[in-house]
Amino acid sequence: MGGGTKFGVTVAVGVAIGAAVGVATDNLALWLSLGVAIGAALGAAKAGQDRPQENDVEHDNKDN
Repeated sequence: MGGGTKFGVTVAVGVAIGAAVGVATDNLALWLSLGVAIGAALGAAKAGQDRPQENDVEHDNKDN
């Protein structure tokens, strides 16, 4: 499963930032969950960027 480690790192960073902000604002539950969500979103976005993209125009030309 390629990219799994990078995804885990982004979630861990999100948790760490969320926990820090949550302790500072005295609202740990909110910021911890937001940190997980933001970390997961960034990890998914990074995994999508690393995946090779197909060129639709080139694909259409191969069928003709």
